[in-house]
Amino acid sequence: MTVVGFTFNAFSENTYLLVDDATRQCAVVDPGCYAAAEQQTLRQYIEANDLRVALLLNTHAHIDHVLGNQFVLNTWPGTPFLLHPLDLPTLRAAPTYAANYGFPAYQPAEPTGALAAGQPVRFGDTELAVRFAPGHAPGHVVFYHAPTATVIGGDVLFRRSIGRTDLPGGDHATLLRSIATELMSLPDATTVYPGHGPATTVGEERRGNPFLN
Repeated sequence: MTVVGFTFNAFSENTYLLVDDATRQCAVVDPGCYAAAEQQTLRQYIEANDLRVALLLNTHAHIDHVLGNQFVLNTWPGTPFLLHPLDLPTLRAAPTYAANYGFPAYQPAEPTGALAAGQPVRFGDTELAVRFAPGHAPGHVVFYHAPTATVIGGDVLFRRSIGRTDLPGGDHATLLRSIATELMSLPDATTVYPGHGPATTVGEERRGNPFLN
């Protein structure tokens, strides 16, 4: 599996394509593309590399991570869209405040299926494990790919930082527990691709993250 990252919207949100190298199927994770140019960037990359969109996944449903959901569904009709049910209220609240955050043209989208802790998510020959990691958002999950020691982590753990917990549904103690059980339990060499900022590793954060020590 190859991870391809894009940084979109005013929140510098990281959108990821997870590419199954054997079949050229891909999963789109947290599409933050809002402006037409951002949407074009994502579409052109997929088309230029002859990829087939097989899944749309959200780690959680804060506005900066879901701005491009409907674009993906419109551009590749029939794509399954999966979200943890506990984040449905977060997703459905987004239209009420989108304009206040500078996204008046936000188009909401409804999931077609649910994510659950321990559930395998498959596309092509790739299988991701869903790990439930609330605290930043009630239904936050991360996606772990053991063969490449990779985690798509959303807004749980960042390089030398952690996700904020002052938004509705956030809880600091819950977030720290999620990091301890779902991320720090992984091998030190595991690469964490966060929802904002540069990638890091479990080992780097175990040794140097001031919020964990």
